Amino acid sequence: MDVTPEATASAEATASAPVLLPEPKRLGTLARLAPEPMKVVLNWGRRYSLWVFNFGLACCAIEFIAASMARHDFIRLGVIPFAPGPRQADLMVVSGTVTDKMAPAVKRLYEQMPEPKYVISFGACSNCGGPYWDSYSVTKGVDQIIPVDVYVPGCPPRPEALLQGILKLQEKIARESLHERYGTSRPSAAALQSGLVKPPATEGNAG
Repeated sequence: MDVTPEATASAEATASAPVLLPEPKRLGTLARLAPEPMKVVLNWGRRYSLWVFNFGLACCAIEFIAASMARHDFIRLGVIPFAPGPRQADLMVVSGTVTDKMAPAVKRLYEQMPEPKYVISFGACSNCGGPYWDSYSVTKGVDQIIPVDVYVPGCPPRPEALLQGILKLQEKIARESLHERYGTSRPSAAALQSGLVKPPATEGNAG
């Protein structure tokens, strides 16, 4: 077979051209195609099976413990307290003063939680810094580092306030559409083609 320089150059250009990845399938496709009764069942199952990861940082954590005891018993609402870790949790309850030193740990544990995940900011300190808002070492609200779904005010809030916050979160989950929540958050094919892995050089370096 006669190999011309033009054919060789064309083959090399084809080999070095980037391979276009297909557009990733979005989570919202199934949510759109599923019938409405199925969406209701899925949301019903998620709202009444919330495994809680309690991130207690100060005195508000005592009120969280009180809400989980026999008098208030938020397990009857479908909330399971004290998940083994963030990878088994659906809901993070941040209770107490978030300092700048603790903020990276809060964000790291939130990122370890599987989707869909939710956050309740419990108490004035977690909401906006509380009485320590002007301190040099206090984060002005946990929403500065992670998204928050429900804010529970108080210093400290009563256990009944946490129960009300959980009910508000469950109402939000019941109305939720997975397509609206995650349909536009997936990376595109262009974003996946990063320069982290470089192709091998065409000519070796002569040492």
